[in-house]
Amino acid sequence: MMAFALTLTSAITGGAVANAWSPTHGTLQTVFCNSSAGMAPVKLEIQRAARGGSKYLLLLDGLRATNDVSGWDKETNAFQQFQNDNINVVMPVGGAATFYSDWVGPIGSGLGTMGSSGSSGSVGEAAGSSTNTGYKPMWETFLTKDMPNCLAGMGMSRTGNAIAGLSMGGSAALTLANYHRDQFNFAGSFSGYLNNSAPGMRQGIRLALLSQPPGYNVDNMWGPPWSDLWLRNDPFVFAPQLRGLSLYISAADGIPGPDTSIHSGLDVYNTVNAMGLEAMALANTRSFQARLWSLGIPATFDFPATGVHNWGNWQAELWKARPQILAAVGA
Repeated sequence: MMAFALTLTSAITGGAVANAWSPTHGTLQTVFCNSSAGMAPVKLEIQRAARGGSKYLLLLDGLRATNDVSGWDKETNAFQQFQNDNINVVMPVGGAATFYSDWVGPIGSGLGTMGSSGSSGSVGEAAGSSTNTGYKPMWETFLTKDMPNCLAGMGMSRTGNAIAGLSMGGSAALTLANYHRDQFNFAGSFSGYLNNSAPGMRQGIRLALLSQPPGYNVDNMWGPPWSDLWLRNDPFVFAPQLRGLSLYISAADGIPGPDTSIHSGLDVYNTVNAMGLEAMALANTRSFQARLWSLGIPATFDFPATGVHNWGNWQAELWKARPQILAAVGA
């Protein structure tokens, strides 16, 4: 179990507008939206719908999300995939190691900080800052309340949208869509961890968060392992509630494919980690597939013959999911 956890740790590895924006179709914009829950304003990278549509696709990042740019923007052609479609593409920046949840306490530092005091991140800090142990993530509130208010001021719809994410963001996408069904018609998970109650998963998530400087305390995210919040955020547990939602779920088999480049010892190390993580995501996803099948809940599942836990895999899966996304939002 410890080996499993260590593999997971190493591998998971109302709106204020800062920049002037215009409703020009197909253009890229950067917007900062205020948080009502004490986080710093959150940066959004947005591509406007090609023909003025009001629906949007929200793309969530992974555990190593940075505070300057979304991984979807930096590492994939996600914007280009939808540039001629009548859907807005929205990428929030930040949220590393938070599972895009409302935390019960500040991120803390190391172990044993449950209930410790600390102020929320100041306006001068990026949302998701890893330099302030008093920063209390409140991403669910932001993504389902504050951001929709902000986007509504830009002419975007509060209902019937799409959400998708990779790894940590894949789990979060299903969670947010489940508890906010009016906001989302579609949810997609690419290499997500969809059975957090499986043996070793809770320990692995704990160590993965500790690996994020200065060492995020998972007890401050969903409480201790016996807390009901762990069950609330486990897609395998709330699967019966997903009936009627358009779902696209994928995980590869962990075998390096054409998009995996190995030129150095570091590449070998990263690839081995990515292989192990994708294999675990595959096990979680297969388990989740069996769960939905037993419930008679339809979903699109894709299991590529090759692919590891990397952006090439997720870029390809987003393209495959694109027709279903557009159909679900009516774009």
